[in-house]
Amino acid sequence: MNLMEKITGKDLINLGFEGGNWFKEAIAHINETGIRGDEMMAFLEQFKPEPMIELHASPVPFSVNIRAENELEKDNVDKVIESMKNLMRTPTVVGGAIMPDACPAGPKGTIPVGGVVVAKNAIHPGMHSADICCSVMLTDFGKADPKAILDAAHLSTHFGPGGRKRGEQYRLSDELIALFEGNVFLNSDKMLSMAREHMGTQGDGNHFLFVGRSAKTGNTMMITHHGSRAPGAMLYKEGMKVANRFRMKLSKETMKQNAWIPFDSEEGRNYWDALQIIRKWTKANHEVIHDAVAERLGISIENRFWNEHNFVFRDGDLFYHAKGATPLDAKYMPDVTGPRLIPLNMAEPVLIVEGDTTDSNLGFAPHGAGRNLSRSAHKRSKEGRTNLEVFLEETEGLDVRFFSKEIDVSELPSAYKNAAAVRTQMGEFGLGTVLDEVMPYGCIMAGDWEKNAPWRKKRRKRRQSGD
Repeated sequence: MNLMEKITGKDLINLGFEGGNWFKEAIAHINETGIRGDEMMAFLEQFKPEPMIELHASPVPFSVNIRAENELEKDNVDKVIESMKNLMRTPTVVGGAIMPDACPAGPKGTIPVGGVVVAKNAIHPGMHSADICCSVMLTDFGKADPKAILDAAHLSTHFGPGGRKRGEQYRLSDELIALFEGNVFLNSDKMLSMAREHMGTQGDGNHFLFVGRSAKTGNTMMITHHGSRAPGAMLYKEGMKVANRFRMKLSKETMKQNAWIPFDSEEGRNYWDALQIIRKWTKANHEVIHDAVAERLGISIENRFWNEHNFVFRDGDLFYHAKGATPLDAKYMPDVTGPRLIPLNMAEPVLIVEGDTTDSNLGFAPHGAGRNLSRSAHKRSKEGRTNLEVFLEETEGLDVRFFSKEIDVSELPSAYKNAAAVRTQMGEFGLGTVLDEVMPYGCIMAGDWEKNAPWRKKRRKRRQSGD
């Protein structure tokens, strides 16, 4: 290198440095001072990136709280375990567990549904996924008529894509507005707009509104299941961007879906605070629907409790990522007011449980019955029969409604694992004790809203016209 020549960014790259915001200032300093050789390298030493953090040489051990009941389940369990083995090589990970409702949720190395992963000083957005704070809430309406509750609920809730139109929206509290505005991840106009529009909505998929009676008291109870809707999805998207930036600096070998945000960074603290705000929003999202039902019928509420089952829980510098796992340990829930809820399917009772933390359950229980087949595979298994035939057979004696007025076969009871087997394995692996059961009367779900989505209608119209 000619000492009289100006140093350029290309020269630094040839010396093994990665481009960055620091290039401009460093190059200016080198050229202004005229330093070269060893003196220049000594100056540049401060800009060398930290060595990449390597993956664990072998998977961190994890607890397997699941047993295959048949060949179909064996394939499912094998895939879950294989995915966990890949995930458990992530550098931040120190522990994990899988529950009896576990099923794959993406490419190998992705946390499965029914998985718990413990990371030290790190938040992994991909391990809570877009449906942040998916949760369940129960309200005890005493001796109210279950049909009246379901009818009032149908008028009070909203399923399907998008949010509520103006004039149909529930009010977003001043407290929540202030919290959103005070967090760097949540303070955009679009985020606040979505927080308003999606309040009082439940989305689609396996989210539901369930009405039944307590096996112990006979009281009518309503349970809602949904997460943080568009605000949570938007936070997840931003979180993944930040986590991937850290991944590129810290651990390129780590799979993209397992990228993390160090908690001791400014971004980590802000993201953690954003998660807590989204948690508050989600709880309020449940409450407005439950309160609206009580107000419509002019009845009182006797009891209420809730729990997340898709969230990140903190214990000191350890972060427990529960991707579809019910927290048993009260330390995970700052506002716990009662036992926990585990729904199974629309034709089975919702379980009201409590339990102790053990080395194998890490303080968690299953969050439901899980699946052995994908939605499309399950639908294919019903070919040769109409949706109505399958629906009538599997929901006999129940008041089951689809908000879109289109049956979703992939949410009927046969789409899920055997509920009795899940309950048996809960006992076998010490995953909670059933205190009560909410026996099913009926439920509301989104249904197959895509069947009549605008893009589908256009496609059908084109086919009919021969285009």
